[in-house]
Amino acid sequence: MADLYSGRKRSNAIWTTLAYGATALGLSMLVIILATLLWNGFGGLSLDVFTKNTAPPGVVGGLLNSIVGSIITTAIGLAIGAPLGILAGTYLAEYGRSDRLAVVVRFINDILLSAPSIVVGLFIYELLVVPVGHFSALAGGVALAVLGAPIMVRTTEDMLNLVPDTLREAASALGMPRSLVIRHIAYKAVRSGIITGILLAIARMTGETAPLIFTALGNSLFTLDPRGPMSSLPLIIYEFARSPYAEQQKLAWTGALILTFAVLALSITARALSAQTQQK
Repeated sequence: MADLYSGRKRSNAIWTTLAYGATALGLSMLVIILATLLWNGFGGLSLDVFTKNTAPPGVVGGLLNSIVGSIITTAIGLAIGAPLGILAGTYLAEYGRSDRLAVVVRFINDILLSAPSIVVGLFIYELLVVPVGHFSALAGGVALAVLGAPIMVRTTEDMLNLVPDTLREAASALGMPRSLVIRHIAYKAVRSGIITGILLAIARMTGETAPLIFTALGNSLFTLDPRGPMSSLPLIIYEFARSPYAEQQKLAWTGALILTFAVLALSITARALSAQTQQK
């Protein structure tokens, strides 16, 4: 027994050390990335970054058109993807728990969750860009919606499955139809969780570059028209990071810093809302 106990204790110590080491390695990589972004990007932060458009080499420019373009394309993706994701997740959790169609929907949703973003971009390019004959922010928003909707489907289904059936039965016993039970009981019980899914989807859509290369393309001018090409932060970071000009490389680092901290803020907010849902 003593040998068995000492062997298990030794094994536990080894695996615990490996677990802590892996955690430390992951955290150190995150710290290095954030430190590099701060070192290279913080010095480029100025009012011009938020008030001026991107400019040719040798001219002082900013990222205004790219920031606005990111907001517009992400908003389009959210406007399309959020209703689809929430309604599909509601169907899977409330109506299709044992349906054969629900199995197919879950399978397709799992595929879309792991689908390469560049494949989605090429698909939307053939579907919306080629027939129209020009790139557009609208096509970019549709591509982002395809990437963000599966996250909302999964989160909505998982959250609604946490609602006890007794709560639904109690509401139905009072004479409430099923649609009202879902809207006024189930949704309210997991509102924070659904919002968490939306924030996580926004975080993914905000940082995508490959789909926008094939759809929104980019634009050095300020525009609010989603029917034409439009710049965005991921696109301008990709373009300026390859530039041989120091001022454009500096803007790329600054844009990456802004984008990273925007995504981190969304992730932290989602984490806080998730913790709030678990406490309830």
